[in-house]
Amino acid sequence: MIISASRRTDIPAFYAKWFMNRIRAGYCAVPNPFNRKQISHISLKPEDVDVIVFWTRNPRPMFPYLKELENHGYRYYFLYTVLANPRTLDPSSPRLRTSFRNFHELADQIGPEKVVWRYDPIVFTRMRDNMPWHQDLIMSSLITDVEFHCQTYKHIARNLRGHTSRSVISIMHKYSKASKRFKELGEQGIEIISHEDLPKGEFGHLMRDLAETADENGMEIASCAEETDLQQYNIRPGKCVDDAYIREVFDIEVTKRKDPGQRKACGCVKSRDIGMYDSCLFGCKYCYATRNFKNARINHARHNPLSPSLIGWHDAPPKNQKKGVQK
Repeated sequence: MIISASRRTDIPAFYAKWFMNRIRAGYCAVPNPFNRKQISHISLKPEDVDVIVFWTRNPRPMFPYLKELENHGYRYYFLYTVLANPRTLDPSSPRLRTSFRNFHELADQIGPEKVVWRYDPIVFTRMRDNMPWHQDLIMSSLITDVEFHCQTYKHIARNLRGHTSRSVISIMHKYSKASKRFKELGEQGIEIISHEDLPKGEFGHLMRDLAETADENGMEIASCAEETDLQQYNIRPGKCVDDAYIREVFDIEVTKRKDPGQRKACGCVKSRDIGMYDSCLFGCKYCYATRNFKNARINHARHNPLSPSLIGWHDAPPKNQKKGVQK
């Protein structure tokens, strides 16, 4: 079994103590996102877990626990998102200087082969037409066009050189959960656009540039759940939960079955996600996992690190489970 921690929220950044309590207890409880009365008990015992996949923008809260995980025989790797979007898009993500420091320290501690850099998602924005002239200079610094992504990816790649061998990219999709936030950005003069609306040739230019930059910095580049064929730009279809990568890094065989709970274009193999929606505090405007940022803050404030479930207190542990906890 592969544990995903988590597509739904940033467990390393905001719920590290809870995660370690569940590791020590040997299980966690996860409500069905579409039916909170349906609770799954998921074993976290070392003998039941092939690999743990951490998804994060800030792994530092997990640093004190990594040796403990290894001492108990857990295998794990990090999918580490490092972007440099304007605060209008990513209001609370770590600054680049902090991300570089954390990325380097993590790679030095567990090995660069176990840290995958995600430049994901790539969000394209432009100024709304007919903007008042006096706002042009202000708005231009908030725009994420092709040139912005070329330069930003290059800057990050150079700073992560030698600390990872893999980069994953994806193009943002307009999720319904984010539609209200996109409308609010439009009212501020910032329009979210599809890559198909870019001037002719610019998207291909960006993809080729990303591929060349990755190669120059010793990284294999792959796409994530991308419906657009990027192989013509030397970007292969990738998997974030990747059976081939796991075999290469950990020398074990895991399921090759595609995860049926993910999008059609997603190549990830089957895993069990232990997170819950509406619980991340980063507040990214394009987030698919958070419908309401206010509810996310409320859920985080009510979070109990001793609970079997991430949010709320769902179900009691089976009688044969240990109750190892940390206050």
